[in-house]
Amino acid sequence: MTDVSHRQRGDLSGHPDEMEMRERYSRVMGGRDVVFVDGPVFLAGLYAAISPWILHFHNAHPDLTVNNLVLGIAVAVLALGLSRAPDRMYGLSHALILIGAWLIVAPWVMGSNLDAGIIVSNIIVGGLIALLGLASAAAALKARSSAHRAAKHDARHDTRHDTRNDARNDLRR
Repeated sequence: MTDVSHRQRGDLSGHPDEMEMRERYSRVMGGRDVVFVDGPVFLAGLYAAISPWILHFHNAHPDLTVNNLVLGIAVAVLALGLSRAPDRMYGLSHALILIGAWLIVAPWVMGSNLDAGIIVSNIIVGGLIALLGLASAAAALKARSSAHRAAKHDARHDTRHDTRNDARNDLRR
């Protein structure tokens, strides 16, 4: 048995299961290269939710206020889900694209006689949410394809390993 007590914490070199641990870590963290997207998505959702009060149109345009509030909260909740359970939530990253697109067109659909600031604000936050949704969706597709390739590799590896063990067992009999 290998003595691993002399190693510094965090250093895997010399650990008997080093390769297996590194492969498992890369499989588990494969989709987390989009970790920098979760925070900005959350902040964009919060801004969308409170923008009616920041831009002072909550009294003049109540329909757009409710729209921005509900969709902003939904984006913030999706962002929290993406950061807490990415393997389960990345399928919903496509919803961010649709929410962002709706935020862009909502001022013309739901409002009339809007200030340019309201329109520009919705275009910017909607575009940002849509772009971040695209980044999350692309990362999800990348993570799925790499997980699929890893599963194929593991299946081939397990099959070869089982075949060798079967051959060894046959020779022993």
